[in-house]
Amino acid sequence: MSTATDTANEELAKKFANLIGPTDPKLDREVREILITARVGMLLRASFFGNLATRMKLVNADEWCSTAATDGRNFYYNTRFIKMLRPKEVEFLFAHEVLHCVYDHFGRRGDRDPMLSNIAADYCVNADLKKHRIGEFVTSVPCLYESKYEGMSYEEVYDDLYKNAPKINIRDLINQLLDDHIDDEDGEGEGDGEEVDGSGKGKGRPKLSQAERDKIRDEIKEAMLSAAQTCDAGNLPAGIKRIISSLTEPKMNWREMLRMQLESTIKSDYTWLRTSRKGWDMDAVMPGMKTNDAIDICVMIDMSGSIGEAQGRDFLSEVQGIMESFDSYKIHIACFDTEVYNFETYTSETLEGMETYQLAGGGGTDFNCFFNYLKKEEIEPKKLVVFTDGYPCGSWGDPNYCDTLWIIHGDRNPEPPFGVFALYGDEN
Repeated sequence: MSTATDTANEELAKKFANLIGPTDPKLDREVREILITARVGMLLRASFFGNLATRMKLVNADEWCSTAATDGRNFYYNTRFIKMLRPKEVEFLFAHEVLHCVYDHFGRRGDRDPMLSNIAADYCVNADLKKHRIGEFVTSVPCLYESKYEGMSYEEVYDDLYKNAPKINIRDLINQLLDDHIDDEDGEGEGDGEEVDGSGKGKGRPKLSQAERDKIRDEIKEAMLSAAQTCDAGNLPAGIKRIISSLTEPKMNWREMLRMQLESTIKSDYTWLRTSRKGWDMDAVMPGMKTNDAIDICVMIDMSGSIGEAQGRDFLSEVQGIMESFDSYKIHIACFDTEVYNFETYTSETLEGMETYQLAGGGGTDFNCFFNYLKKEEIEPKKLVVFTDGYPCGSWGDPNYCDTLWIIHGDRNPEPPFGVFALYGDEN
């Protein structure tokens, strides 16, 4: 027997399905005026979003899209859907598409379930826009929003949805998606459109090659930097601020970062065996500095399902190569996924044994597991170095336990809430 919710969902699906059809030229002209007016309003009230929205070409998509969509260059719209919205809700819709591009949700999806990923992405985008009052939150049609997802990353929201999937009416959530996610059915971007260059000239669902997607991603980064210069950064979502910061701040080579962090753990002390030159001008004898060239660190290697044996061996090789440049050290090494495996300790006398270290793991990614392990074993390293892909299932762990360095392979826009980080393999 059909429930009231199922009946409402069926009616809603039919309503949106009826939006697709031939274009009425008169209605299209009217809707384009609405869209242009909305973009002007955004330029005045939310210039960052307005600048990025204005760079998108308006493309009628009545024949394949029931709401709106974007490929990063074009804003695809259904005229009948736009007419259902209030003017400031149209601004919200533009900003919604902008944030999908800025946060690179499609590029970050990986092997996650496409539809659940789209739901997670919409929750994140809508929460940010509602919190920062960009346009007017959409109520004329269903729109996903949960206050508990405010400030959470796309990956964190996805993990929560995935964990609770048996309790969720996925069909109901799908009907609340505000836009059509162009790659939701095909990981390779294959559509039924006529063009492959993102020009928006075809009447079907657009399709893009991977090379074209990469090019668009670079264009968006440039547009973000340009837009950021014209706006009040204080009113931008934290996620956008972090991305802009990562694009504008000088990036240190990850090996240099690791070496610098290790050298910072070396203790120094005063000694009378070496006098300081600073006292010579004062006719005084002052002690110099004695450096104890010893490193004491802990290295955790993420061996979750997204990192293979070869990548893990590369991590080990890099650690061994860097440690050999120091005279004295003690290094604790372990692997982790949702548990800690094969905890071993090596010193400057036993480093060669690292070549036979056994990697283990293959499950999810839980950063809390190694923080809990270190606390239980009463190990508090001078420096904790974590090699990871940067996608934890939950929190990033305890920010107050020890100094932490994240070497991140995979996520090109990581958001660690504490410690310092460098991108693995980034030589810039």
